[in-house]
Amino acid sequence: MQLSIIIPTFNEQVMIENTLRQLHYLRQIGHEIIIVDGHSEDNTAKLAENLADQCIISPRGRATQLNQGAEAAKGDILLFLHADTLLPQHIDQLIINALQTHSSDWGRFNVQLSGQAKLLRIIEWLMNKRSCLTGIVTGDQAIFIKRHLFDKVNGFPDQALMEDIEISRRLKRFSRPICMQQKVVTSSRRWEEKGIIRTILLMWGLRLGYFLGFSPNYLKKFYYTSNCNPQN
Repeated sequence: MQLSIIIPTFNEQVMIENTLRQLHYLRQIGHEIIIVDGHSEDNTAKLAENLADQCIISPRGRATQLNQGAEAAKGDILLFLHADTLLPQHIDQLIINALQTHSSDWGRFNVQLSGQAKLLRIIEWLMNKRSCLTGIVTGDQAIFIKRHLFDKVNGFPDQALMEDIEISRRLKRFSRPICMQQKVVTSSRRWEEKGIIRTILLMWGLRLGYFLGFSPNYLKKFYYTSNCNPQN
């Protein structure tokens, strides 16, 4: 089974090379890496083009970029990865084995935040616990989905925010996610730069607003005006 690792980017020149170099061994054994860049204003696309199988230029917007990457992908399994997230070794075998031994056709990994603050350990524990209990997965957790199921739910919804929550809802109609205990390490930069407590309150507020029915376009205004260093 072939993995297609799809990475949406926007102004990620600081870390994109490190992320892709750590994935190089996967290309050597037949998996593919697809960068979908939302017209970065820095050198992200230029740095990535020689380290990926495809580097697609797309309109900016995480859902749009993810769907364009999926459309170009050749793999049986789609793995959606943030540019600031590092995967454990042998990720391909971990995913393939999990899909072969579970009845579900999608899943995610536990997340570990890169910073050292003790409060971050509590945050990541809560993120992982909540995800397993609710079956709702966030993009930080490296979502993987069999291609046929991704197509069945019509991919990511075309919305400005919370696309990961919405696709989780669609996927749950077929099965709950496989909750992998291995950890992906994602950057804690947004928590540290803008304050851990402030970021927690912002993300909880956005999530609550979404569950209460506020539109993603409305919530997006708060996400961007918070200057929380969003990727897209």
